[in-house]
Amino acid sequence: MKFKNLIISMFLVIAVTSCEAPKLGYFQDVQSGQTHQLQEPKLVTVEPGDKLSILVGSKDPALAYLFNLQIVGRYKTSQSDASLSTSQVASYTVDEKGYIDFPVLGKLFLKGKTRSEVAAFVKKELISRQMLKDPVVTVDFLDLYFSVMGEVNAPGRFLMDHDKTTLIDALSRAGDLTINGRRDNVLVMREEGDKELAFRIDLTNVQSLYNSPVYYLKQGDMIYVEPNEKKARESTGTGNAFMQPTLWISLASLVTSVSVLIFK
Repeated sequence: MKFKNLIISMFLVIAVTSCEAPKLGYFQDVQSGQTHQLQEPKLVTVEPGDKLSILVGSKDPALAYLFNLQIVGRYKTSQSDASLSTSQVASYTVDEKGYIDFPVLGKLFLKGKTRSEVAAFVKKELISRQMLKDPVVTVDFLDLYFSVMGEVNAPGRFLMDHDKTTLIDALSRAGDLTINGRRDNVLVMREEGDKELAFRIDLTNVQSLYNSPVYYLKQGDMIYVEPNEKKARESTGTGNAFMQPTLWISLASLVTSVSVLIFK
């Protein structure tokens, strides 16, 4: 009888634990009214290989034209139309040492500067060299991206459309994590010079997220969301067989029947 009761107790424990709902929410340690200190925002800075759009304006368009890199393209609206030429501003590619070759000004070192710092630097150079009295400089990053892989609804490569892209922004752009994605162990890979750094983030813990050096993303960051154990076991045909309540019910029933016959 004692053995039979033990089997029944084990069955009840297994049944309860197998039906326990997993914790899928973010920021599980946050309480109502609680405040958290955010780190200082880290703006995207210029790195070798980046493409930049730098436009110079002035009250004298003819002078400003000299400082805008131009390319000429040709196109046809149809096969019967004559070719028409159109101008557009080209982009600058930052070389491996952090320089761009700017019209008239020559080589400019931009590595490590933010968008506003590049604009201020170019403006200062134009004024200090007495080339323009009233320059207006507009700078934009082109072709900056981050990648999101793994257990998200829309994995892919995404353009960074503003200077302060956070990890939460990136996961939102990828359609959020699937129900099978691990919230407590998100991996971010980042290149720093000739090294690749790895960071693990627990999205269920707000301090783990806010204090992470990858809370604000840099160009080229790769985010990987690992599958949970259930999803990982699906890679094999019988991976989740032992996690099914029906299996344990059948085994418990069999053991109970055998024990009744033995100890009857």
